[in-house]
Amino acid sequence: MATTRPATTGTDDRHAATRAPDQRVRPAETAGDRAGADRAAGDGRRLNSSVVLVTALLLLVMVQGPMRRALAAPVMQSWMTVFVAVVLQALPFLVLGVLLSAALAVFVPPSFFARALPGRPALAVPVAGLAGAVLPGCECASVPVAGALVRRGVTPAAAIAFLLSAPAINPVVLTATAVAFPRRPDMVLGRFVASLLVACAMGWLWQRLGRTEWLRPPAHARHDGQSKGAAFWDSVRHDVMHAGGFLVLGAMAAATLKAVAPEGWLRTAAGNPLAAVTALAVLAVLLSICSEADAFVAASLTQFSLTAKLVFLVVGPMIDLKLFAMQAGTFGRGFALRFAPATFVLAIVVAVLTGAVLW
Repeated sequence: MATTRPATTGTDDRHAATRAPDQRVRPAETAGDRAGADRAAGDGRRLNSSVVLVTALLLLVMVQGPMRRALAAPVMQSWMTVFVAVVLQALPFLVLGVLLSAALAVFVPPSFFARALPGRPALAVPVAGLAGAVLPGCECASVPVAGALVRRGVTPAAAIAFLLSAPAINPVVLTATAVAFPRRPDMVLGRFVASLLVACAMGWLWQRLGRTEWLRPPAHARHDGQSKGAAFWDSVRHDVMHAGGFLVLGAMAAATLKAVAPEGWLRTAAGNPLAAVTALAVLAVLLSICSEADAFVAASLTQFSLTAKLVFLVVGPMIDLKLFAMQAGTFGRGFALRFAPATFVLAIVVAVLTGAVLW
């Protein structure tokens, strides 16, 4: 037993010594190979980046002549004029609305709105609709605030009225509408009345026909775990990126429609009241323009009637592509699939009736 153990141990040691050089060399060789591969890959990436940059610069140099001639064309001059005018007119109101909206969303507790509303849902709906005037912001801000109201125990009918009225009748939006239509104060009045009527009607409609299983209340606040300053600047950055991007897209679409679309087509659509209303209602949904800027886009569509423009201004802040996504994410897909079509139809009907009374 004593003689066997040393023999076995010696044999194992000799095998270990035999294997040890391979085990010591292979990791070193593998690490070296990997380091060389990484250096080669890095050189390849740097080489590829340099090639792409040089190629892009060469292409810019080659096409600068055609681009200069294209930009000098009358169509592009008209496009640039409309685009720059819409953006420059709307940008101050957009920035002001984003700053005020972020301040109210962060520094004013949602429970304030819950305490200010009447206990009876039928009375809480119009009060919440009018309370939308105290939130100077776009529809991007109204969705999380409405979600916070539901989470704090506010009746969903009142939260829906606030959700629809806040981006449409707040002071920034109405001031921007007055600037966009300087000689038409009736357009400001029409927007205020029609938007408030739609907001209250949708609230009462939910109170009567809505079901609890259609509404999925939000589970958490938007800025939980952040300081007030960090939450404020996060809200500003978020709304500027979203609202600014949609403003640019809307200005580009308005400029393209103004500069490229044949005058005959625009006159045909604008000359038919039903076609004009339908076209601008669908356009409001597709463009998804922030409510602080949509009045300037509407004012640039000079071929269309005031009623069609009012439809554009009432529909846009209440239902568009980005709002549908935000409402589905906040309240559930079942809610959004029922809420969006009803709001779209009701907004068109109320705006048309309001326009018929005013004009």
